[in-house]
Amino acid sequence: MDLTNKISPTEAQMKELLNYPADKPVVMVNIVRFKAQTDAGNETGAEAYARYMKNVAPILQAAGGKLIWRGKVRNIVIGPETGAPDLIFLVQYPSVQHFLGMVTSPEYRAVAHDRHIALEYGGLIATEPAAPG
Repeated sequence: MDLTNKISPTEAQMKELLNYPADKPVVMVNIVRFKAQTDAGNETGAEAYARYMKNVAPILQAAGGKLIWRGKVRNIVIGPETGAPDLIFLVQYPSVQHFLGMVTSPEYRAVAHDRHIALEYGGLIATEPAAPG
């Protein structure tokens, strides 16, 4: 997995997301790596991302989203030896439509800039519940 220069989805990725079953919840797996410094150089990527998370929290909640797990990456046990992400977290939404409604809202767009300036990589994977086994 190449964890560089990916912050926004492609048009093809968005079209594929629209094929997700409308009646199922979705858990978005967020995989992020911070820039050492924002392009302006006045703060770290981690600082800008912390501001984004604080400002996006009420928007996420209003969309029915819920942070269900968050963790700092300590080390890669299996996989590339360099370029590890800094943070992985899971956010559950009642449906893909709830997620899309959030990220296209004027409120979200007003705070999304901090995400863009903070991240070197901002991967997002849509997952659906699967039976154990």
